[in-house]
Amino acid sequence: MGAEEKVIVVGGGIVGIACAHYLSEAGFAVTVIDKGKIGGACSRANCGYVCPSHIPPLTEPGAIGVALKSLFNEHSPFHLKFRPSPALWQWMWQFAKRCTHRQVLEAGKHLQAILDASMEEYHTLMNECALECEWQERGLLYVFETEGGLKSFSETDRMLREHFGVSATFVDGSSLTDFDPGLNAGLAGAYHYPDDTSLNPEKLNRTWVARLKERKVNFLEGRELQEVVRQSDRISHLVVSGETMKADGFVFALGAWSARWSDSLSCSLPIEPGKGYSLTMSRPQYSPKHPMLFPERKIGVSPFEEGFRLGSMMEFVGYDESIPQHRLQLLRDSARPFLRAGVDGPAEDVWYGWRPMTWDSLPIVGQVPAFRNAYLATGHNMLGLSLAPSTGRLIKEMLCGDSLHVDPLAFSPTRF
Repeated sequence: MGAEEKVIVVGGGIVGIACAHYLSEAGFAVTVIDKGKIGGACSRANCGYVCPSHIPPLTEPGAIGVALKSLFNEHSPFHLKFRPSPALWQWMWQFAKRCTHRQVLEAGKHLQAILDASMEEYHTLMNECALECEWQERGLLYVFETEGGLKSFSETDRMLREHFGVSATFVDGSSLTDFDPGLNAGLAGAYHYPDDTSLNPEKLNRTWVARLKERKVNFLEGRELQEVVRQSDRISHLVVSGETMKADGFVFALGAWSARWSDSLSCSLPIEPGKGYSLTMSRPQYSPKHPMLFPERKIGVSPFEEGFRLGSMMEFVGYDESIPQHRLQLLRDSARPFLRAGVDGPAEDVWYGWRPMTWDSLPIVGQVPAFRNAYLATGHNMLGLSLAPSTGRLIKEMLCGDSLHVDPLAFSPTRF
């Protein structure tokens, strides 16, 4: 494919927006469609971390045991709900087979390559595009309440340092309140990863889309994909909300909905929706200054200029659209032991979203095997914000036939 040709990106989350950026930069006429709002779903109210330290995949030893125990505890931060779903149990079986130290190192190698490349792209974007999104380079703080939790994570920190060259600064519990006055006294300690960054995801989406509209990228909201129509080894057109839409190329950035289009794309897409939550309050007195994670409680805290967000958790409950109050309360209760700030104020925004989870923790980026003019950019698990720029650049390079800045073999759709 060449410049000035038309490309339709299906899916207007952060990955779809990034694909539109790089494709329009290369001269393609780009239209982005989404059945909801552009920059919505998981791209809207996440914690805003851009985190090269997130190298270890979810397939760590012991993870499947945690998942199975959660069947009997709906109040667990990680919760698996029993459902008679063959796709879910096949996914879990494949996930369980990969919960080994060797697989952690192998998947981590590929994740590090695209995480580092994406961080380079972010720095370029912030310098060249003036995206107003509260970009902060204060690092990411992993905070621990107990000595046991701290000791357990020290093994992860050692692995990151020895196998991936990622170093953190250890902060003793006695020094934590000096390091960040927003933390309570008496905590066990923390690891600070200085190369991680953070931003306000809503502001990023809004300003990036505005810049792309100036470039004549067309964004269409409330347009639902209904049919993919093929002609031999190409997609001839899409049916979108009853309308025929033609293009020279197609990029499917469908996130957690991807698996529903496996048959239409003649491609296995074993993606399960991993439901997360967040609640956002006004910025409190004694707000922490660093974005931080509390791994023992599986939640994160994001201080914004005018807000304060508690988020994360993981549920495998299908496409459940409810926001149970006990889940929101768990966010508050989990954060309370760590923070000086009050966490019981009124929520200005509550959110849930379905993360597109693959069983090997790697994204799916590459040409759809059955079609010469269709590409996938999906399956980013919990790292969509972190990986979006490098994914968008890869898609552009593939469509243009350029040399690839990251080896995409491990992310290929043909691996399933």
